[in-house]
Formats: sequence, structure tokens, C-alpha cells
Amino acid sequence: MFSWGENTRDGFGLVKSNGLVKANTDGCVNFIHMKSPITHLSAGNKVVAFIRNNGKQVSVARMQDDKDGRRITGKLNGKVFTWGQNSSGQHCLGKGEPSTSSPQLVKSLSGIPLAQITAGGDHSFALTLSGAVFGWGKNSAGQLGLGDTVDRPAPAPVDCLNLKKTIAISCGVEHTVVLTKGGLVFTFGSGRYGQLGHNSLRNELRPRLVAELWGAKVTQIACGRNHTLAFVGSFKNIYSFGHGELGQLGNGVKMDQSVPLPVQLPQDHIDDLQIEQTFAGGNHSFALCSSAKESGKELNDSNLGKVTQTLDDDIINRWISDCDSKSWKKIQKEITETFSSASCLNGSFLDKSRDKHYQTSLKHSGLDLSSARLAFQKLAKKNKVLAEVEDVVQSILLPSLSKDPIGVEGLRVYLIIPELLRVLLKQQRGIDITEAFAAAVLRLNPDKFQVLEGLWSTLPDTPFRTLVKTFHSVSAEYLRMMAEEGCPVKKQFNGTVMVMERLYEVNCNRRIKIAASNFHINRANCMLQNMLNTRVYYDYLNLPEDFFYSFHRQSCIFNTEAKCIVYQLELNYSFAIHGHLNLWVPTIHVSRETALVDAFQHLRQSGHDFTMPLKVKFQEENGVDEGGVSLEFFSLLGRELLTMEPKTLEVDEDSGLAWFTTADGGVTDEFTLLGLLCGKALFNQCFLNLCFPLALFKKLLGLTTTLDDLKELSPTEASGLQYVLDEDEESVAAMDLVFMYKGQEVIPNGEEVPVTMVNRKKYVDLYVDMKLNKSVQSQFADFEKGFHEGCPIQAWRMFLPEELMTLLQGDDNYEWDKLRQNAEYQGYRPTDDIIQNFWIVFMEFSEEQKKKFLTFLTGTDRLPRGRSLSKLQMQITSLGSTDADEYYPKAQTCSVTLCLPNYSSIDTLQEKLLHAITHCDVFGDF
Repeated sequence: MFSWGENTRDGFGLVKSNGLVKANTDGCVNFIHMKSPITHLSAGNKVVAFIRNNGKQVSVARMQDDKDGRRITGKLNGKVFTWGQNSSGQHCLGKGEPSTSSPQLVKSLSGIPLAQITAGGDHSFALTLSGAVFGWGKNSAGQLGLGDTVDRPAPAPVDCLNLKKTIAISCGVEHTVVLTKGGLVFTFGSGRYGQLGHNSLRNELRPRLVAELWGAKVTQIACGRNHTLAFVGSFKNIYSFGHGELGQLGNGVKMDQSVPLPVQLPQDHIDDLQIEQTFAGGNHSFALCSSAKESGKELNDSNLGKVTQTLDDDIINRWISDCDSKSWKKIQKEITETFSSASCLNGSFLDKSRDKHYQTSLKHSGLDLSSARLAFQKLAKKNKVLAEVEDVVQSILLPSLSKDPIGVEGLRVYLIIPELLRVLLKQQRGIDITEAFAAAVLRLNPDKFQVLEGLWSTLPDTPFRTLVKTFHSVSAEYLRMMAEEGCPVKKQFNGTVMVMERLYEVNCNRRIKIAASNFHINRANCMLQNMLNTRVYYDYLNLPEDFFYSFHRQSCIFNTEAKCIVYQLELNYSFAIHGHLNLWVPTIHVSRETALVDAFQHLRQSGHDFTMPLKVKFQEENGVDEGGVSLEFFSLLGRELLTMEPKTLEVDEDSGLAWFTTADGGVTDEFTLLGLLCGKALFNQCFLNLCFPLALFKKLLGLTTTLDDLKELSPTEASGLQYVLDEDEESVAAMDLVFMYKGQEVIPNGEEVPVTMVNRKKYVDLYVDMKLNKSVQSQFADFEKGFHEGCPIQAWRMFLPEELMTLLQGDDNYEWDKLRQNAEYQGYRPTDDIIQNFWIVFMEFSEEQKKKFLTFLTGTDRLPRGRSLSKLQMQITSLGSTDADEYYPKAQTCSVTLCLPNYSSIDTLQEKLLHAITHCDVFGDF
């Protein structure tokens, strides 16, 4: 062993005086040769402890009492304990906590997979297996590397060291040294004695690279009180810098130095030895040597002294291959120690390919989840082992998980456990543990939950599907238990579904989404339909006000059909609540020729009750509105609104879709009334087909519009923007574009800012935002206000933009042959000539003629969302007239009934039917 620096007791009592070799006349470096080698040592301010003979012998050399008495230790399942002075928060137990002489658990580091913990004067550091650095305690000289001099009573991440691949930290009294896997050295804190190695005495508040050691590939570091050692294994050189008054720099000159210089080791000894480890403490420095002919020890992933035990293939193989009764108790103990520790799991299954786990960030967990999947699949081969793992995780680990873990590494367990749940659920078990896991997820503080959602959003497709499928299958089982067995598991169901809701929101923002059907629980349809069929008027009156809130919140589990049932239930509830107070149903009287003008005039009158459905009465017609008249009314409005004056909508020439006009043409309240009519159409379950693009419905639902939305509305305009994104730098420059939109600046001084390769994405985003949002901001605000008034229930918010669009505008997916298959007859038989002739004539109609017939029959040519013509049950009935050829067919739109005279020939039938469907706007029988 080489030693240099303060040594009031020659040889530290390890050897007799004849075993101590002075390396030079100044006595700066001593060489101590011992029969039993030193395997480890720890040097404090005034105390040095040596471990010899493979741990069988411990020697302590004390120069004077250590008044601080602060200690920090770990390796009890990754837990960290601390005791001693706490004047500057160095205990990491919180602000204002008193000093203590007994070990106290540092809860704030719970769950973190630690590689190292180290303490300095009044500050401490923890290093994780993936290179994250946390510091706490005194920071008067910037020794925490946080850019300030404020003390920290709790672990604070040193963010500027992220992605640096830190593998070692050493602390002096007021300075800190960090070593990266690439051999770079960073220092920060007090530079009073030059101990930072930057050729200055200035303090550094953030980690700064020691440029003089660049390229040397340092393999070990050590800090004394105010000096620093850096060992370069490939050159067998130890560099020192900082305070040297007591010879602790080993350079033969007892003075301070602010740049790294080699320690003057005796060549006659060093040539035959290999330096294994360097140590420093107080004013001492040490180098342990070996005669083994091997290269100097380097710190790397394989030989880092881990504070945290981790799970690996060797351990799993031993568990599943050695399960006899003799060894089972030992295996049970190991399983408990491993799976009761969040830090153990968080440090396992790291992605070490190309050091990826060192890239751990808010968007990258650093895990190799495929290895986790294989590990749990292997565990599942032994049911005894898997059952023990399940029990430990459920009874010990999950209840103990912190709701406020620090760092991304503390959240890895939430990505690993689903792989265990997957193998359990495949064996028809694991429901209770999944519910317990959901409860642990929901306990997380909001800011930590947000970080977890960020990790979910970047998961590969397979583990994300596993996550969704886990909670989906358990939620579906809870729903079955409630429906079929009457089990009181609503609380558990709500918990697993709440996690699904958050996963659904994450999925909506993922770059590659999985289908919404992965979240749907189809069993819900039957439950909801049964609820709709069995509830009567007074049942709705007894419902609590917040009854439908859970349906809205849990809408991710409903398919379109289920959402429509919930929508109908809420409509019934609204009608029941408001109808019993006001039995009068508002009716609007309009003329077919002036339907829009009459509607606007009616809506502008005060005193309207929009909580009730709107009934329509066409002037000079006897039809009673049981739904069919309203359908026809809104169908008429759809055509008139596109041509009304003053103009509120413009139709794009390329797409044929309508958007709000930006021209000021004397518009007053028309946008509000337009929105009110759209909302009222939705509330009445009618269609108002204004050919709006999907962007409108995304805006109503509070979703962000994108370039894809502009491509639908204005293909030509959007293709030009896409060209800007796709072309090379020369082409973009040749376009001579600036940050303008139709004469308006989209950023301050936009006319002076050219579009380049660097900012073109920003330009396109701002252009789209201006087109779809800012340029029509007031128009949409008025429309939205009217829409909310027209549809006062909230159930429409459950729908996806595509679903809401079809709900308002109807579907145009016509399967005309299905209409015949589902038809029923009254007074006729399917084999009668008149019926056979009718279907011959109908099938020969053009597409437009068939749509006119649908309007004649139902009041609109649009179909409800998810309702194909196979679900439209048309009834053909005999008109019962003796002079059949003198009459036209009639339609009862409310009951979808065609009253068909028994014509004498197919030609007469064709003539009369064409006349009826062509001129049905002039008359009607409702």
C-alpha cells in the first residue's frame, strides 16, 4: 500500500518501523508492505479504518476525535439509513429535523436502485444504477452542483449530469467530484485550494469538466478534505490537485496546486505492482496495490459496488430448478427480499445494449421490458415460485410503494409489474393483485402520475397493449361479477377502469395508437340496454344528479352503440326532470318555403326552454311531429344554411366541406343561432348535414387540430404546406415564404422572418392554427355558445370526433339490398306482384333517386351512427283503395311506413313512386 499526507502515526500501526519504506527524502509517499493484504479501507477526517485478511481483521488508526459523527449507509434491500449531525439537512430527513445518534431510514430515496451513496463534509450524494445523481445537505459553496448556494434538506436531482453516464461520485468537505463511464471528470463546489482542478480558486456552482484530464480516461476518483485524486489505470498514474500543505498531494512539494499533476510514486516498487484502488480522506491519500499481472481496475457496469440487489437470470434459474423442501425456505426468503423491494425491481431488467439505460429520461424508462417478460414467463414454469412471488408483491410490495418516488427510476416498477400480471391472468388468476396494483397507481401524486403517463406514451406497442389488456380483462370480469353474480365489486371496478381512462388518454396522444376497440367492454352494452328497457318515468326522477358523471368519465369502455344508449338514457332523464315541471312542449311553426327565416325568428324570441325537445309544425299541413317532421325540418335547414344571407359558411371548392366565413358581411347573431340549431338537432336526435369537417367536432370536444384536419377541409392549401415540410433546403428557400397568413403576421414581425428548414414545422403549425382556430375565433366562440344552449346535456362529450360528426350529420353508408331483407308487410305478401314490382323499380333507381326515396320514407337521407339499413325496419302496407291507379304512394315517416296502392302495372307504379319522392317537399303525411 502507498500512503501520503498527514500521518502522525507512522505506518498507521499496521507494520513495525522496519516494514515502512520512505519513498523520498521529503517522506511524502510511503510504501507499506504487509503479509496479509488490505482489501478495503475508509479514510475520514481524522480516522482511518483498514479491512485485512478478507475481512477477518479490522484495524483503526485515530488521529483525533471525529466531532461530526455523521454516517450514511445502505444495502439493506436498497434502503438508505443516516445518522449524526443534521445542521444543514444532510440527513435527508426533511427541513428542521434534529440530529440523531440512531440510524434513520431515508424514505425519500425509497424505491431508487442505488449504485453508490457517499457523504462529504455536510453534504451527501446518491448515484443510481442508470447514472442519475441526487444531492442534499449543505450547499454553501455550490457543492451540490445545482447552480445555487441554497441548502437542500431532501434529494435534489443534478439534472445537468443527466445522460453523462455517471459511474462514481466522491465528496470532500465542500467540493464534489464525478466520474463518467467515458473517463471524464467533473468537479464543482469550493475551489479555495484548487481542489476542482480548473487552474483557478473560484467556486463552481455547476459540474465543470476538468479539461486537463481530457483524453486520459480516468478510472477512479477520490476526495480528501480539500484535495482530489484521479487514477488513470492504463498509465498507472495517480493525479492529485488541491490542498497540499500536509503532503497529501504526494508530489514532493507541500503546497496547494490547482491543476492535476502526477503523484510521485516510487518507480522501484510501482513497476512490479498494479494499483487496484485509490482512497482519500481528511488529509490522507492511499493506493492499494496488487502483484497480480492484470490491468488497473476500472469502474464500469460489471464491477460497480451496487447498493441495490437486482434480479437476474441466474437467480431465477436457481429458484425454478432447486425447489425441493430443503432449499425452499431459503428461496422463499430470497423471493421476499427481492419482490418486497421496489428498488430491487427498479434496478432489474435494465436495457444495457449500447448503454441505453443511461439515457433514462421522462420519455425513456431505461428498461428492457422484453427481458422482464421472459423472466416472468420463466417464473411461471414453477407454480410454487409464481404463487410466492404473487403473494409477496400483493401483500408487501404494492402497499409499500411510495406515492412520491423521486426520478424516473423510481417509477420503473409500474412498468415491470404488468408483465407479472400478464402471466398470472393467463393462468386465470391475478384479479386481486391487479386491483391492488391499480390502487397503487392511483395513489401516485399528480406530478408523478404525469411522469408515468409520459413513460406509458413512449412504451413499445407490445408492452402498452399488455398494460391495456391487463386492466381491460380485469374490469370486464368485475363487470360480469356485478351483472351475473351481484358481487359488491363496484369499488374495485371503478379503480381498474380509472387506470384504463388514463391509459386511453395516453393512447390518444401516442405517436402510434392502438385501436379504441381495445378499451371497449362489450358486456356493458347489454347492461345499458337493459337499463334503458326497464326504467320508467319515475325511475329517472329518483336518480341522483351526478348519476351520469361516472358514465361520462368511463366512456372509454363504451363502444359507439353503448354511448348512444347512455345518450338516450340521459335524454330520458332530462325530459323526465324538466317535463314534469313543464308539460308543455315547445313547438315551432314554420313554412317549408321560409323554414330557416322562421326558425331564426322563433329562436330570437326570449323565454325559450331548451331543456325540452323541439316539436315542429309545418304550416298548412296536418302532420303530427312524432319525430319524422323534425327530421324533415332539419333536413330542410341543412340545405338553406349553406346558401343563407348574410353568409355564415363557406364551402371549399375542392373538398365540398363547409367552414366559418371570415368575411364581415353584416353577421350579428347568426353564428350563435347556427350553433343553437346544430345543438338542438343533436338534442332532438335529428340530422343537420352541413358537411362540416372533422375539425369542427374536434374543436367542440377541446381537441387539437392538425395539418391532417386541414387536408380534409382544404386539400390544395394543405398540400402546399406538406410540400414545405417535405422539400429540401434549396426548394424551401426558393419559395420565399415568410411567417404570414393571408396578409396577417402569425408571429411578431413575421413579415421579416423567412421560412427555413429549421423553422418550417413551426410555420406550418402556426398556419394551420391560424386557419382553423385564430381566424375564426369569434365565429366559433359564438357557435359553441349556441351549441351548448341547444344541447344542454353533457353526454355528447363522450363521443369521439368521428362519432359526434356522424351523430349530428348522419351516415351515408347505404346498403340498399339490406332494406329489402328487413322489410315487413301488412295487407301484402312478399310474393305478391305489387311487392315484386316495387323492388324491381326500386333497385333500378339511381343512387340519388334511392336517397330521395329514403327522405320520402324517413324525412332524411342520412342514417344514424352505427345504424345500417339492415336495422331500418320498413313496413309496406296496402293503401286499400279501389281506384289504386288514381293515387300516389304515401309515407308515414314516424313509423317508417310506405302506404302503397295496388297498381295495375309496373309502369304505373314507377311513374307514381317517382312523382311522390320527387315532390315530397310539397306535401306529406306524417
